[in-house]
Amino acid sequence: MSKSPFIRLDPLDNVVVARMEVPVGTEVPAEGVSTQQPVPSGHKMATRLIRKGEAVLKYNTVIGFATEDLPPGTWLHSHNIAFGELDKDYRFGLDYKPTAYVAPEQRATFQGIVREDGRVATRNYLGVFIVGHTGATIARKIANTFTEEILRDYPHVDGVVPYIHQQGSGMERSGEPMALLRRTLAGYITHPNTAGALVIGFEQDHNRLDDFLASCGLQEGPMLRTLRVQQAGGTRRAVDAGIAQIRAMLPQANTARRQPVSAEHIMVGLQCGGSDGFSGLSANPALGAAMEILIRHGGTAILSETSEIFGVEHTLTARAVTPEVGQKLVDCIDWWLDYNKGRDTQINGRVSPGNNAGGLANVIEKSLGGAKKGGNAPLMEVYRYAEPVTEHGLVFMDTPGYDPVSATGQIAGGANMVCFTTGRGSCFGSVPAPTMKLASNTPMYERMAADMDINCGVVIDGDATIPEMGQRIFEQLLRHASGEPTKSEAIGVGENEFVPWPLGIAD
Repeated sequence: MSKSPFIRLDPLDNVVVARMEVPVGTEVPAEGVSTQQPVPSGHKMATRLIRKGEAVLKYNTVIGFATEDLPPGTWLHSHNIAFGELDKDYRFGLDYKPTAYVAPEQRATFQGIVREDGRVATRNYLGVFIVGHTGATIARKIANTFTEEILRDYPHVDGVVPYIHQQGSGMERSGEPMALLRRTLAGYITHPNTAGALVIGFEQDHNRLDDFLASCGLQEGPMLRTLRVQQAGGTRRAVDAGIAQIRAMLPQANTARRQPVSAEHIMVGLQCGGSDGFSGLSANPALGAAMEILIRHGGTAILSETSEIFGVEHTLTARAVTPEVGQKLVDCIDWWLDYNKGRDTQINGRVSPGNNAGGLANVIEKSLGGAKKGGNAPLMEVYRYAEPVTEHGLVFMDTPGYDPVSATGQIAGGANMVCFTTGRGSCFGSVPAPTMKLASNTPMYERMAADMDINCGVVIDGDATIPEMGQRIFEQLLRHASGEPTKSEAIGVGENEFVPWPLGIAD
């Protein structure tokens, strides 16, 4: 029996999703209709008359309202679905169900690097950091000295990375913008995947080196060194001094060894970018199923991108461990709505051109799929951007929707792995926590196989179920956490994706 060209997601939906590009006049016996227009792959078709102003339902959730009477078989998209206000019942904590944990002795394991303080790393990097953007050139010159050829003598070191950003000068000297930048830098410097750090400062930096160290409780030592450019004698001498500092840390960093550890030490930053109409049907729910497995084994999943859960946040507040945790999430949403008031931004309805072309009509439809990355696990805590994550289970971190900025906050908070779903083919990587990329559809996976780690498109093809994909993702996550390179690592993508949230104003 041939597969239907459309996928029904819920018996109560008044739309179905095209599995492939469907020509006009195609009969759909399962729905008793014929297509009235061509329906692009990943887009929606009305299965019954939807009258003007009536809610459009996908996954039995309102994703917008019909702008006109829409006969059965009509192609539905942003041209005939209106973005509108929704009545949301937050049901704070009313649907909370405690996680049924796997017994500690039965939990899955991976090959991790155990640090002296007991924290567990998935990678082993040395980092060259700048407190202000004036040190960028020096940091790059120092890090770029340590080529693959030089590092062959240190086989247990994954690399020397420059962490370059555009802040630290020309900005407010106090308040949340500076505190956020310092949280982010400190989170990377103290990250389990960072074996040692060199921190570079200029006298004119607004984020002064000594103030930064003191405010974050960081103390210089053999594996946390500093470089003051003017005191070193200028650019050339500073570069030479920095190279010597990194050389001095390499032997100690190279003593790291992997050993079996519990999966409870894996903390995953959840990202989606370049979404399409299949993201919420395959990659995102499959990743959610994998995270439910990880959480049962004691691990942690960080859901983020606050502007991209707008419209479905009530599905998370209902699962919050306490009403207070649920209210924290609503407070984040309210801040974003106020911050974006009157602006042409995603939270006000429109999605990016790529998302729109892929079949997403508005931000509510994207949010519906995006929130599925966390599965159905209870929401245990809500964190500020780059704040250290200490709670296990599903947590939320307040971040923008822009992937590099969002992932940077998650890694600063302690994520030692990143899982990134995409339907349009986002080319993304990250250090020191590696990114594992999940494709939502088979054609894109095959076209971009050098960038994609897992093809979740087999769900759309009818060759695997969501639970089966969840198990595959979990098992591959363990392998990558154990040191198996991801596709982005293999092609060297990641060091330019360090982008602290540029909150605040220029000086």
